[in-house]
Amino acid sequence: MAMYNWSIDTTTLKKNPEKYHVWRLEQLINFGLNGEKIEMAQLRKYWSQLHLDPKRKHVLELWLR
Repeated sequence: MAMYNWSIDTTTLKKNPEKYHVWRLEQLINFGLNGEKIEMAQLRKYWSQLHLDPKRKHVLELWLR
């Protein structure tokens, strides 16, 4: 899947895997999955680091229970 975000240098970001995973999850959640699925383990692992809309985060939190 090609993700288009012109303000981020993903090559540099990938050098820090944790930051890359957090950024990628935020992008998928905020801008659409485009047919891709989010791994629940990844979502749970980085949950506390995700910066999401509070209402969207609340709905996702309900699904994670």
